[in-house]
Amino acid sequence: MTFLPTELTHHIVIQYLAIAGALLLVAGLALAICRWVLRRPLPGVEQTYRSWWIMLALAMVFVAPGRTTVIVGVTLLSLACFGEFARATGLYRDWWLSGGVWLGILVVAVSSWVSDPRLGTPGWYGLFSVLPAYATAFLLAIPVLRGKSRGQLQRVCLSIVGFLYFGWMLGHLGFLANAEGAQGYLLFLLMAVVLTDVAGFTCGKLLSRVFGRRPLAPEISPNKTWAGFLGALAVALTLPWLLSFSFPPCFGTGPKILLGLIVGLGGQLGDLTISFIKRDLGIKDMGSAIPGHGGILDRCDSLVYVTPLFFHLVRWYCGLGG
Repeated sequence: MTFLPTELTHHIVIQYLAIAGALLLVAGLALAICRWVLRRPLPGVEQTYRSWWIMLALAMVFVAPGRTTVIVGVTLLSLACFGEFARATGLYRDWWLSGGVWLGILVVAVSSWVSDPRLGTPGWYGLFSVLPAYATAFLLAIPVLRGKSRGQLQRVCLSIVGFLYFGWMLGHLGFLANAEGAQGYLLFLLMAVVLTDVAGFTCGKLLSRVFGRRPLAPEISPNKTWAGFLGALAVALTLPWLLSFSFPPCFGTGPKILLGLIVGLGGQLGDLTISFIKRDLGIKDMGSAIPGHGGILDRCDSLVYVTPLFFHLVRWYCGLGG
């Protein structure tokens, strides 16, 4: 099976482009009203809005053409996320261990792209699935080969976390490109994670004024509330039906319910995971690559957590081949 654009996949891409474009145009109209009618410009929000247009364009550039560009795009994203993590934790100073993670991320990309030597299908799932064991053994061996011990345990642990979280877990997004109908899956996941994040922020602001502000995890992310959590979960549970054109017939009611829970719960856990890392490091953002959003990792934190869960849901119910 090859990942080739078909009339159906073109239709799905066009639908998502139309939906995302319409949502951004509505948001732009609201910002224009605030600036020119209400005379209340929101420069920070406007900066964030412009960044959304750039991210939409990049998503379409990598997802629309097909399998190879998806894998390349996910690999670049994984490298960028780990780079921010390495700079924030200081791991970047150890070129041996950080280099070991870079190498591991590239091997994830190769396992996603090459064909299975036994089955001949796109993607070598056997290698992909055992990479955490091989990468962990390799990273643990680096201090031994260097003959160093002092301060190595913390660095090795950081490098293992970096590979597992940003290389292998996020790498499931690239391997998903081997699935039949992958563009529908990929575009749904990207849009669902974004809309759930936006719903959590919006509901947290609006509903807290009505029902009172009840923090969800005050020691980790003081701005997150139960109202935002429930609002995001409600939106996530609704999206699989609103965007059902993304899925093949094998993706029935059960998978859609599970998918809503994965996006609604997993996305917020991913956000809180990066939040506790930043709080422990004493920083506000993981970087400044995306104006109005912070670092790339600040924007992709929910996606990292949701991706492997979504991948295995698809693999269980529909498989990866045609």
